[in-house]
Amino acid sequence: MSKTVDIKYVQNFSDRHGSERAYFRRKGFTTYALRTPIGSPEFWLDYHAAAAGKIPPGLQTSGKPKAPKIAKSGSFAWLCLQYKKSAQYKMLEPKTATTRSGLLDRIIEDHGDKPYALLTKKHISAIRDKHSHVPGTANNMVKAIRQVYEYACDMELVEVNPAWKIPSLHSGNGFHPWTLGEVQRYEDFHAEGTKARMTLALLLYTCQRRSDIVQLGRQHEHLGRLEFTQFKGRKKHPIRLSIPIISELRRILDLSPTGDMTYLVTSFNKPFTANGFGSRFRKWCDEAGLPHCSAHGLRKASAARMAELGCSDHEIMSIGGWTTLKEVQRYTKSARQKVLADSAGEKMEAGQKSNKSVKP
Repeated sequence: MSKTVDIKYVQNFSDRHGSERAYFRRKGFTTYALRTPIGSPEFWLDYHAAAAGKIPPGLQTSGKPKAPKIAKSGSFAWLCLQYKKSAQYKMLEPKTATTRSGLLDRIIEDHGDKPYALLTKKHISAIRDKHSHVPGTANNMVKAIRQVYEYACDMELVEVNPAWKIPSLHSGNGFHPWTLGEVQRYEDFHAEGTKARMTLALLLYTCQRRSDIVQLGRQHEHLGRLEFTQFKGRKKHPIRLSIPIISELRRILDLSPTGDMTYLVTSFNKPFTANGFGSRFRKWCDEAGLPHCSAHGLRKASAARMAELGCSDHEIMSIGGWTTLKEVQRYTKSARQKVLADSAGEKMEAGQKSNKSVKP
């Protein structure tokens, strides 16, 4: 099970035997296994050596470094190595590439020597189920394997992608969707004209991710609309949006201080990064007594609110930039149920009144 550590370039987890494993991973540096437990004198000796570009003492035997393990041709480890050299992998966002590489390295530890041509759905499902206690990680492992074999299919190394249509594990409800009461509480604490209040309006009335919110600015306004390309997937599958600036959002923007190129800027008058913005919004939520609320939760709440107002799934897709109905329905299912139930109730009421008006 993965653990959270505050040590830069260190990834750690428990292996299948329950033993703690730690790795030094940094772009442009050699990946090394570090001695555990984390924080021990041996760990720090290995860590500082790896950070300096040297072989950690824990990997040295009789003054000679251990020979690096070479991926055998035809093995799963070899296939992953070819994938990481491919254009598909190089086109990924740096954060996505790092995450995917880490997932594949974890799989390679147990299955790297096995022939990639013999991997089946049964094997991949077993890898997924082994990590069922962290369903998000388990699902992402399947996605990573699926991408490796998509590359293998393109290169005609295999005929069929064995990870195709393997169902995901249910990972719970995810981010908490804001209620109207929580929105009101935030607004009561953060007054109009503040950066915190403008942020809420941008998230709620555009239904965008934080990676998009931090890039929006006056230059994206055109004839009462915001026109921009969503950040997520902008290299492989860019999504261009043109959404109306509703009157309430317009009012809040006009009342609030904004930056030159982006609405939201730091105290140094610089645009936020997505992570920096997330930390700042987390602080604003905590100040308002909403520690369980998040920026992504407002995206869910915005979609659900549109569903309650009777917007169709396609209309909601056009605002939020989703590409499939399945993605939208994850957010609007409960809200849509409420709308449909109210509609059914109204029809039953009308039917009951009609029956009473007919004489026997």
